[in-house]
Amino acid sequence: MWQSGWTCVWPLFGRPDFVFPAARLAVFVDGCFWHGCPKHYTKPANNRAFWRRKLAANRARDRRVNRELKRLGWRILRIWGHDLRLPKPRCTARLKRLLTARSRQRGQEP
Repeated sequence: MWQSGWTCVWPLFGRPDFVFPAARLAVFVDGCFWHGCPKHYTKPANNRAFWRRKLAANRARDRRVNRELKRLGWRILRIWGHDLRLPKPRCTARLKRLLTARSRQRGQEP
């Protein structure tokens, strides 16, 4: 069941990249540059103060979105963009585990 029931367009705070409404799961794919990936982020050579503030604001917004969605009863999965480029993305197992857990809570088969 977990393969179906998702959408890219859902009126939800923070504008998740993918939403599984029945499972109340919001998935965000965070870009390495825009969210400061510890593996791939490289500081721009120019206008460093601007980019430092921009990255800090992006991270603060991510935390605010997470808090608000959790308050509304949603679960959040954040995935680094580089994880999607792997031959077998690790995020697939995490996604399946979250969706299966919600199905069991609701008394449905995974």
